[in-house]
Amino acid sequence: MSNAPPKKKNSSSRVTSSQGQIPSKEASVLVASASEGPGDPRRARLPVWPEWNDAEVNAEKWDAPKGSKDGKPFFEDPEGKIELPPSLKVHSWKRPSEYVLTKGPVIVEHESVFDLMSANEHLLCSELMRWIISEIYIVWKICNGNGSNKCAASEPLRQEWKPWEHIYSLCKVSKGHMPLYNIYGKYVVKLFWMGCWRKITVDDSLPFDDENNMLLPATSVQAELWPMLLAKAIIKLANTDVSLHQRREVGEFTVIHALTGWIPELIPLQSRYQGKVWEFLRETIPEFQCTEESPEERPSPPDSATEDDSRLNECKSESPPANKSPERAKGCELPLVPQMVVCASYYPLHLLEKKTSLLGQMADSSEKLRQYGLSQLYSHPVLVTRTRACPLVALPKPPSVPRWKLIRPRKERNPTDEPKETPIVKPDQFIEISSPFLNYRVTAIPMPPDLEEQRGCHRKPACRSSLASFSETDESESGGIQGVGSAESSVSSPDAADTAEVTAEDKKNEDRIATDQEGTESALGTEKARHASEPSPPLLQSQDTAVPEQPLLQQTWIDLDDFSKCFQTLLVFHKPNTYPHQFQKSQFKSPDETGSHFLFVDSLTPTEILISFSALLRWGEATDEKKDHIIFHTGLLTAEPFSWKSVVSQLPVLHIQTTATKAAPLSLPPGRHVLRFTVRAPLGFHIHLCSMVPFIFGDEETVMPHLDKDSLRFAEQARGILRALGKVVSAFADEQGLPAAMSELESAHCPPQLLGSGGVRRHMKVFNEAVFHMMTTALDRKLTAEEVFALQALTNDPSLGRNMKENIPTGPEPEVAEMWRDRDFTETETSAATVLQAGCKGFHVRQVRNATRPGTKENINASNTLLAMWAVVESNADKHAVSLLRYIFSNNERAAELYPCYGDESTRIPFTDYSVTFSDQPSNSWFLVFREVFFVPVDMLMVPKIYSPVPTCILHVIDNDTGKEVPRIFQRVRPHVYKQNQKGYTFVAEARTGDTPVPGGKWRMRLIRSHDSLPMLSREPPLSTFAVKEFRDYYIPNDKHIICRFSLKVTMDVLTTIQIQTSKPDVYIKLVVLDREVEVASNTGKGYVVIPVFRFSSNGQPDSSASNSGGECREQDCSNSTGSQRSDGLTCPPQGGGEAGLSQQQPAEAPSHKYIVQAEVLHRSWVLDGSQMAFVQALKDTDRNETKGPGEKQEDPPTPASVDTQSSESQKSATPKSNRKSKDRDREKEKAAAKPGSRQETQSLDESKAQWTLRIVCDQSNADILEARKDTERADEIRAMQQAWEAAEPGRSIKAMQARLQFINKHLLRVTSEEAVDSKEPAVTESGDTAVPPLDPSALPSPPAETDHSQPPVHIPMDFTPFIRKQREEALLKDETIEKEQMREKAEKIQAFRLIRDTILEHRKQEQLSRKELKRRQLEVYEGLQMALDERRRKILQAREAYWSRLMEAELKKKEEESALEAARQVELEKSTPQPQLTSRKQTKSAGKRK
Repeated sequence: MSNAPPKKKNSSSRVTSSQGQIPSKEASVLVASASEGPGDPRRARLPVWPEWNDAEVNAEKWDAPKGSKDGKPFFEDPEGKIELPPSLKVHSWKRPSEYVLTKGPVIVEHESVFDLMSANEHLLCSELMRWIISEIYIVWKICNGNGSNKCAASEPLRQEWKPWEHIYSLCKVSKGHMPLYNIYGKYVVKLFWMGCWRKITVDDSLPFDDENNMLLPATSVQAELWPMLLAKAIIKLANTDVSLHQRREVGEFTVIHALTGWIPELIPLQSRYQGKVWEFLRETIPEFQCTEESPEERPSPPDSATEDDSRLNECKSESPPANKSPERAKGCELPLVPQMVVCASYYPLHLLEKKTSLLGQMADSSEKLRQYGLSQLYSHPVLVTRTRACPLVALPKPPSVPRWKLIRPRKERNPTDEPKETPIVKPDQFIEISSPFLNYRVTAIPMPPDLEEQRGCHRKPACRSSLASFSETDESESGGIQGVGSAESSVSSPDAADTAEVTAEDKKNEDRIATDQEGTESALGTEKARHASEPSPPLLQSQDTAVPEQPLLQQTWIDLDDFSKCFQTLLVFHKPNTYPHQFQKSQFKSPDETGSHFLFVDSLTPTEILISFSALLRWGEATDEKKDHIIFHTGLLTAEPFSWKSVVSQLPVLHIQTTATKAAPLSLPPGRHVLRFTVRAPLGFHIHLCSMVPFIFGDEETVMPHLDKDSLRFAEQARGILRALGKVVSAFADEQGLPAAMSELESAHCPPQLLGSGGVRRHMKVFNEAVFHMMTTALDRKLTAEEVFALQALTNDPSLGRNMKENIPTGPEPEVAEMWRDRDFTETETSAATVLQAGCKGFHVRQVRNATRPGTKENINASNTLLAMWAVVESNADKHAVSLLRYIFSNNERAAELYPCYGDESTRIPFTDYSVTFSDQPSNSWFLVFREVFFVPVDMLMVPKIYSPVPTCILHVIDNDTGKEVPRIFQRVRPHVYKQNQKGYTFVAEARTGDTPVPGGKWRMRLIRSHDSLPMLSREPPLSTFAVKEFRDYYIPNDKHIICRFSLKVTMDVLTTIQIQTSKPDVYIKLVVLDREVEVASNTGKGYVVIPVFRFSSNGQPDSSASNSGGECREQDCSNSTGSQRSDGLTCPPQGGGEAGLSQQQPAEAPSHKYIVQAEVLHRSWVLDGSQMAFVQALKDTDRNETKGPGEKQEDPPTPASVDTQSSESQKSATPKSNRKSKDRDREKEKAAAKPGSRQETQSLDESKAQWTLRIVCDQSNADILEARKDTERADEIRAMQQAWEAAEPGRSIKAMQARLQFINKHLLRVTSEEAVDSKEPAVTESGDTAVPPLDPSALPSPPAETDHSQPPVHIPMDFTPFIRKQREEALLKDETIEKEQMREKAEKIQAFRLIRDTILEHRKQEQLSRKELKRRQLEVYEGLQMALDERRRKILQAREAYWSRLMEAELKKKEEESALEAARQVELEKSTPQPQLTSRKQTKSAGKRK
């Protein structure tokens, strides 16, 4: 409680936020409001109220600081004026010294009682003020009520609570302190908010309206200030809440939570769950017990509720008792039980509600509330104190029945022939509530007579009439009922002053009502008349009124059916100090940030965890007008089952949505559970978990170490099996106890569902092997023959241990006699050996059978051996029990699924961490972090998880056998079953830096698996440094769209990673690895491409062993090609397998490798603008000058020259055709790929130009083995050829170029426009000559057939003939004959079209006719069916009528016979009756007629 707050201890139950612990010395946590703006008059960022610290409050300065220059005589709240609800309009602010004139202001005047009703009637129009007043009264009643308990002798059950003890001023922090009035006006209030007690500073400026009424709650003593100061601090907390309903002033904020720290749980009340609500209330709060004492012994009315409370069961957890600490529970020798306080609330009446259904509910609720003395206009929470399932007064005992009447008792007869209906007796189900607003300004609605009759005199009257009742002097005349009414009644409500004088007419009406009503109404009227005669206290604040003896809390009983109609919400406040296991976490963060936390629970019993969630939605808003334009998002907490082994999300099991603080229970079945909590709160949140069982809550690093262990259910199941097995070992030689022990063992390890499924034999075999494995593990050696025989006898399995690896001999094989070596056995010898083996086996089986029977020699020996072995097992029973059950789970999955603990296996997560470090990385770079090969010993599910300081780190996992990459989901490797293979799996991690450099750090990979076996690394420890060969250059477009082309040579097998990146991020790239111009690995991407793993093989002549390895490497070339971050697909032709087979067949002729790494642009996605194209052209010119052959001029402008056609033809014929084709093809590749290497080394590249970067990464130790350079082989060949031509015949290359250009221009002049001509081609002059550009060494004479393939695509004409009108080669005059011919052709086309159209229309007409005919036939069929149905119905009705007629005739005939018999009996009766008696009757009748 607030008067004695416990100091915070350094325990695990209090966890600071992830950003660091919140300092309590100063409010260092700043929360940015989601609605702040530049025009906000208040501060845009305000400090969150600091956590409470006793030392800080003791050192607080209460007066004005010395040397202050502002000259303010009073303290002003740095947060500004508080924001009151819209229903209260502030006119002015005053200090206590300005309106308290009679005497000096004080904080507390009366310490025993207070009255918050009589002086605050003008505030009751505000919902927030009603809630503050009501909840202060509720906490006062809960903590300061008078009760008795058996535990009260040693220590008081309730801890006193005083609301003013939350206020500190001019005093030290101590128990029972008394705050003093501070002239400076500075006060500190201690309230609970966001998971801890907070220090809230307020001033004493108080708001007043235009009628000079104070707008804060006050007591009847004018000078008393504690209600106003406490209310100001509470309103500050309430202003952080956001009401989702526009017409409500209170959202989900509760004053009780702020005053006590109790956790609020909001339960909506619905009539369909009425039974569950009743059971919950009976288990939570005290229950009224009816007594049989006489009225004379009944206590006085004020103490009746107390005596009722004292008659409760002392050892029951009840509400409203105060906090029970664990020490109090020990004093009463009771276990710690969670305690709760239950309240109920209802919504205020809003006539502007648009939903008709809600208006109907409001009308029903308002009517019921008025019947019980409440008003929906004054909505507020009420305290639920007791339940009652019996009458208020015990019913009188029935009179005793004499014994002679119990012998053959008479049965009650029903004189009527109507069926007797059993009356439905409604059980007594009533709930007692307490409220300060009971009977406040409410005109009672009389109860319906039937309802009043049903409830009878056993229900306490809930409301009072506005009419005065008779003043009865003798209260005993009303009997026991009046006594109960007076005992249950409490202090009158404060509206007694409003009661009018009783007129004569009212007395007449009251006389009529009093005669009709029961004694309970008379007692209530008597009490009201008595209070009406008392002088009413004045209601003005300027006058001090008499303080009542106790708070104005009245009680009444409400029927359970009406309870769910009157109230809409049940508020259950849980006391957290009654839970032994707790955890808290607070965090203040930036808006719209989400976080994930994990909950781990492992229990053998059902678990219920109370989860409280507090969300901070707004902070520091200025005005109501501004809030109207703000959309607040509620805080949200969801909990869902989670497993790191799966990516499938499950449905949430908990959903808490709140604007302040709300709690909800989380119920979990027995077993182990892992749940992920996702939190969404705009500015901050707090989570508080309370439970009776241990649990673990935190991030992955906190929870995951506990998931490697076996669950409690698994361990308990294993211990049960081991205990049953121990009983069998102990009773193995006992003839009487062995069958029972064997039966218990079978029921312990064999699931019942397995008995009828046919898997018992398989399970028994696995269980026997598990016992053998456990014994071998416990002894840590190979079992002897006697021990193996004892286990075979124990399991009744003679073949146990034969094929198990634990029993396989490891020594040298026995020597074979010389006579049996190197010879085949005869048939006779084989049959003799078979007979000997069968005999030995039969003898062994008989020995085992004898050992299973108690009393035999073999049994005694086996029993002694088992006891000796079992002593070793018992030394570490838990370990061996788990090993036994784990063996069963691993080898018999079908039986394992039937164990109850199998469901916990999904949450068992063994894992191993692998970490490496990386150095500082520059901005906008790419680097390799991790690359290792793992070998999986058994098939297992694995999930790699990356923890990297670089957010763009991506992991690739490649199967080295198949070359396929494990699929990824959102750049994360999805859970995958890794099967055992030969070459293992390669894990490659790459990372990219952003615009800022990345400092060196630690990279960690966590391998989560489903098996205990660890994957093996190919080397230890993992390599963290790599050698990177980086190449950069400008991008020069070409007709092949090749970015770069590099040749790689290796002297040994090298494992590499290849990556290329472009300056333009949206370029589609294809990265290819070629081996002798055959594609062996490729990958595509956007912006950058990675081939994670590729093994380059050497060109040496391998031997037989190297042949196999060479084949594997060749296959690796094909397989280790995977996708990058934006990979579009993989291209991996099956080349390796064939070459591997060829290598094995012909190891001496292993082919040499010639690797080329080439990057291409796809889909023409890299388009350069004008400035970039000019820069590229300049680069081309520079390259031409640098690659000029000998004797050529180094000139940039083109030089015109005359081309000789004849020499061109001779040049063409001089070169072989095949050589020309191949050389031209290679020339084009060289022309696109050959770039001068001097530009890369001699100057840095311009970042604004189009460029690319190629990286080849290998191990640091293999840096010298790998050699990479630009592929200039073809260019070198061309240059050498050109030099040879010039040496043999000077000017030959120039003539060849001129002949080539002349040939091109001659054949493409007609179809190529001037715009399509490339800038590097010469222009044709009028004389037919061509302008020859500077010679390029890559341009060689080529035959015309190959010209089209070597030229850019712009020179290849497109076939436009389908799109243009056909014309004749020669002009033709259009005469009448041609016109007639054209007209005839058009007429034929039109006629053909009309014929087709008529055919289609005829076909459609036929279809319509067929559909109509089908419809007619269907109608006929339906009519026939209907007629047949009518005919059958008619026949059935006729048969029924005939049968009914026969029955009626038989019935009539029977009645006629009965009437005839009755008439015959009557005649016989008349004959037997004497005649004179009949005559006298007739005479008497005639005499009467004459009179």
